[in-house]
Amino acid sequence: MALGGKTTRALLLGASLGSLAAFSADVAMAQAVDAVQSQKPKAAKKKRAAAQPTSVFPEPVRNANAQIGRQTTQSLDEITVTASKTEERAIDALAPVSVVSLDQIQGLQATRVADLIYRMPGVWMQDRGDDPSTSINIRGLQDFGRVAVVVDGARQNYQRTGHNANGSFFLNPELIGGIDITRGPTANIYGSGAIGGVASFRTKDIQDVLRPGETWGVDVNSVIGSNSGRALGSAFGGVRINPNVDFFAGGTYSTQDNYRNGDGTEVGNTANRLSAGIAKLTIRPADGHEVKLGSVFQESLYTNGQPNNGPTTTTSAPAAIRGTSVYDTQVQSYTNTLNWKYSKPEDKILDFDVNLYWNRTDQSQTKTYANRIHTGANPPFTVTPVCTLANPGDAITGCVGDTRGYLLDTYGIDIHNTSRFETGAWNHAITYGGDIFKDDVSLTDPRGNSNITTPPGTRTVSGAFAQWKATYPSIVELVGALRYDNYNLQSGSNSSNGDRLSPKITIGLLPGTVVTPYVSYAEGYRSPTVTETLISGAHASAVGAPPFLCPDGSRGMFCFLQNTSLRPEVGKNKEIGFNIKKNDLFSAGDSFRGKLNFFRNDVDNYIQAVTFEAGPTQTFFGQSFLTSYYQYQNLPHARIQGFEAETMYDAQKWFVGVSVTLQEGKETATNVGLYSVQPQKITTTAGLRFLDNTITTSLQWTSVKANTDLPLTYLPATSYDLLNFYVSARPTKDMVVSFSVENLLNQYYRPYAVPRSTATDIQNDTLWASAGAGVVFKGGLKYHFGG
Repeated sequence: MALGGKTTRALLLGASLGSLAAFSADVAMAQAVDAVQSQKPKAAKKKRAAAQPTSVFPEPVRNANAQIGRQTTQSLDEITVTASKTEERAIDALAPVSVVSLDQIQGLQATRVADLIYRMPGVWMQDRGDDPSTSINIRGLQDFGRVAVVVDGARQNYQRTGHNANGSFFLNPELIGGIDITRGPTANIYGSGAIGGVASFRTKDIQDVLRPGETWGVDVNSVIGSNSGRALGSAFGGVRINPNVDFFAGGTYSTQDNYRNGDGTEVGNTANRLSAGIAKLTIRPADGHEVKLGSVFQESLYTNGQPNNGPTTTTSAPAAIRGTSVYDTQVQSYTNTLNWKYSKPEDKILDFDVNLYWNRTDQSQTKTYANRIHTGANPPFTVTPVCTLANPGDAITGCVGDTRGYLLDTYGIDIHNTSRFETGAWNHAITYGGDIFKDDVSLTDPRGNSNITTPPGTRTVSGAFAQWKATYPSIVELVGALRYDNYNLQSGSNSSNGDRLSPKITIGLLPGTVVTPYVSYAEGYRSPTVTETLISGAHASAVGAPPFLCPDGSRGMFCFLQNTSLRPEVGKNKEIGFNIKKNDLFSAGDSFRGKLNFFRNDVDNYIQAVTFEAGPTQTFFGQSFLTSYYQYQNLPHARIQGFEAETMYDAQKWFVGVSVTLQEGKETATNVGLYSVQPQKITTTAGLRFLDNTITTSLQWTSVKANTDLPLTYLPATSYDLLNFYVSARPTKDMVVSFSVENLLNQYYRPYAVPRSTATDIQNDTLWASAGAGVVFKGGLKYHFGG
């Protein structure tokens, strides 16, 4: 796969491959020595912390704040559960897993979730500047649940069809205590639909605030920034009422004005006001049992909809004076969870987790602006305008002052248990369980088109799984799983349903040694959503008489056509991976971690929106035309393949790492590229630590190549380089001072492709793909109280 023409990208990849080549000779010898010495899983050498035999969690997971000022641990040493629903370090998981720890989160001063995960291999975002929500793309797959997003185990399934991604979620980055992402359907036991992967977010809890020996603690944080008027404040505290009862609560508020992009142009509607609160009560009623009741509330206030902010380059003259509709938007989101865990080292039969949740996203909008002003009857159609000069608007989105709302409630439960036993030298873990969730979609839009583009209805998805994990120490690890999925869609008199069994098999050699190679085959099953299956009716015409008569009797500029025979997607992923871990590589106390993956995901029945013309023939302007239709259809086959690498060398006083993504995706029947696949991303991270690790500086350089292998009706994004600089200092044991510069090169970039009406026109959709912010300076102060 070609890297493209940029010398900087070639140098970055060359440096990463060179470091791996230099490392390989030492790895080979070390692996041989370790294999002889290890007759059972070898414990990592403890140069920086004492062993904790009573806990499977490393010290940073159990108490992140205890690590402030100490050497940052390798993120791949953090615990993950998304790959197999059993606790293991990310570096040991036989799957493409990446983890972001709380230490890393606290040093980034993130404005949105994308700031925390864009460096991960294979992970992208299709975010809009005028919307604080996040849409995650993993390995070129996104929208309609192809990536399963969970917050504290609760599915985040919000979706609204428009000039935006078809699937997003609201999560304030100040609430996040850890991130765990598994790429590809290898995590199929985690939940239905995740043919692209699983993104799991853990919100903060009491262990993120209290330090060892404390019974209460409070962290307060404040950040201010440029470009423009950025400010954030937060406070989180917890109290250990007694050894069996904890209470944790906190909140955050942030604000920003419209920012300027790298060209110095103010990007309209990028201001927002975000607030959030969280509370958790943890009770341990008996030995080994833990019950946690959690609640998160978030409110996002912003203006949505990009107006024209300058001349347009379009062959369509009316578009030069017509912008897009603008809305005052309020989103309230609720995530409520009730979790019950049981685990005791001596109990080999029961190790269970029960999670019950309700998630609501409620978006309310009021139209405040439209520059589609019609001065009277439209001569071509000889009809009166939709709205008056004093109240401009159109039939698609209504008039100024009109309201609309979108509401999604998701109810779900997830239950699983792990039983363990031994046969000779083999260690076995059998994990089995089931999950079910229901999406209930409703909306109000009395004057617009939203009830057509996002039809109301319900979807119920359920599944059950069994997984066998067997390890012969230092020789082989085997993972086999089978998942059953079932779904049912209902909207009015229309319905759709289906079910399937999806297998997974993984084989890893020499687990616990320096290099662990593995191969994996996994299938994933994604049911069609309410919108994809049941969207039906006319897309309203902005001006004049709508030309086409649709099958349901409505008229519009084209007709949405439902497809109740739409078949679910099936992803079939083949993977070859290498886990590399070595301590004391070049000097005492240093460490190297790396995960390399080659993958190919073949997706059968890939679902994509298709426009076409068919009967009946209709006459207007004195001419006959076939009716224009828009329908979600199954494409026989799509293939996404590539290479990923995530590496980090940490020498205590300094560190350097490289993250690489090289991939391509095509519809195989036509050999046309998929618009959602980004071909190349390389991130290099390097840093220094000073004064007994109380000062840390780092530089991160991300180089992205735009996808130009697109259908003709898509406008490519831009290639770009982002350079970020971070400094964190701890002048006292309770105080942390941070400073950062984002987009240090002040580059203009528009990160994802957008649709256009023809191969040459650039329509107003380009305004919805708002460019990212130019250079941003941030400074922050965090203080800890406790006793």
